[in-house]
Amino acid sequence: MNFDRKAVWSIARGWLAGILVIAGFATAGAPARAASFQPLEIVTRNGVQVFSVEMATTEEEKQTGLMYRKELADGKGMLFDFKPEQEISMWMKNTYVSLDMIFIRADGRILRIAENTEPMSTKIISSRGPARAVLEVVAGTAQKYGIRPGDRVGHPLFGTK
Repeated sequence: MNFDRKAVWSIARGWLAGILVIAGFATAGAPARAASFQPLEIVTRNGVQVFSVEMATTEEEKQTGLMYRKELADGKGMLFDFKPEQEISMWMKNTYVSLDMIFIRADGRILRIAENTEPMSTKIISSRGPARAVLEVVAGTAQKYGIRPGDRVGHPLFGTK
């Protein structure tokens, strides 16, 4: 039996390309998940609030964030690392859940809180000053726990905890 190696390879490449395209379509609308969860504490006048946060450190994780997610549990969140400290702009495109965005300076102090953001909006939400990170939590969290600008965030990103 004689096989034309070029013809067999051509067919195999076509099949492989088709599989890759199908795999791409299957995952295109799926929410990306950050690689790890870590504890984060916020020290407020009302006490210490502890959160379990996903870390968004790669460009893909930062661009996707909490997009496409239908829910976010109380006490959970996503921490975006924007090292070095800089003016940060966020938006809610493809984000179904209203969030509180907590902008945090490099020293771990909260700079600003954008509360109850509008789902699916492309309106720019700015840190309004240099920040190192953004913590996204479900809307109402800041009010519920009395989180305010100036409160301290405890996490290794800020040299604490």
